[in-house]
Amino acid sequence: MQSSNHRLRDMEQHHPLLSAGADVETGSLAAGVMVGVPHTGHTGGNRTLWFIQDSCGMVCATMTWFLVLYAEFVVNFVMLLPAKNFWYSLLNGATFNSLAVLALASHLRTMLTDPGAVPKGNATKEYMESLQLKPGEVIYKCPKCCSIKPERAHHCSICKRCIRKMDHHCPWVNNCVGEKNQRFFVLFTMYIALISAHALGLSGMHFFTCIKVQWNECSDFSPGVSVLLLIFLCLEAILFLTFTAVMFGTQIHSICNDETEIERLKNEKPTWERRMRWDGMKAVFGGPPSLLWCNPFTGLRLRRLMLLTHGRRAGSEFSV
Repeated sequence: MQSSNHRLRDMEQHHPLLSAGADVETGSLAAGVMVGVPHTGHTGGNRTLWFIQDSCGMVCATMTWFLVLYAEFVVNFVMLLPAKNFWYSLLNGATFNSLAVLALASHLRTMLTDPGAVPKGNATKEYMESLQLKPGEVIYKCPKCCSIKPERAHHCSICKRCIRKMDHHCPWVNNCVGEKNQRFFVLFTMYIALISAHALGLSGMHFFTCIKVQWNECSDFSPGVSVLLLIFLCLEAILFLTFTAVMFGTQIHSICNDETEIERLKNEKPTWERRMRWDGMKAVFGGPPSLLWCNPFTGLRLRRLMLLTHGRRAGSEFSV
């Protein structure tokens, strides 16, 4: 599609002219906002519920919840409730359960937040004419979802959408990690690493205590069952701690260098002005450093969420 004002190219590797802040008419480039049709809501305003219908991702997300709830069961019912020290049980129980709730909340926010999807089919003649491009300027269209690709956007074959600042697609959260949900993914990895380390510490203390006394006095379960539950918990905690700690460090490094994992792997030369270190952290987490950075409930409006009763299926995701 060509005109006297601009040229349109189908390319996967690109250096487009559209910036991350470009808008489509009166709406932002987000899932649920389509050119030429009435707006169905803005993801940035929590009016769109995003969910990827990928069988592998849904299985992995379910497994994540199961393993966290399993850890909760073992920590609470095998180690803490039978303990004779009340304050030991209370403090560790409150800490572990609070971190677990924050981890699961972060997982939900990552999974159900639009990562920064570009609307499908917005590469229309009318829209391109509305951009008022200079003669000879080139914009790039994704041939897979027929959308104009903003700067630093990449196409995800699982989400079937172009995602702004796409870092990677994570099956454990059944979603892409992109511009709008990266902060929740970072919080998810941080809280999972913390509860894994806490569970390992509690398991070590429990083993050490039970060795000095009878196992029957340490738990309401039989010695054999208790040992099996604790061994599986330790293996789970070691695997989760290793994976999430590495992923957390990788994400922080990427944010501080303003470079996504895809851009690093493809060795893309930056055509944008990089936000280094604290500027990058502020851009992802929003505002100056504060405790709100660690809060996965920030920006969540429960009233709006409860009003989302009418769903609309759009490709591989639900837009509500």
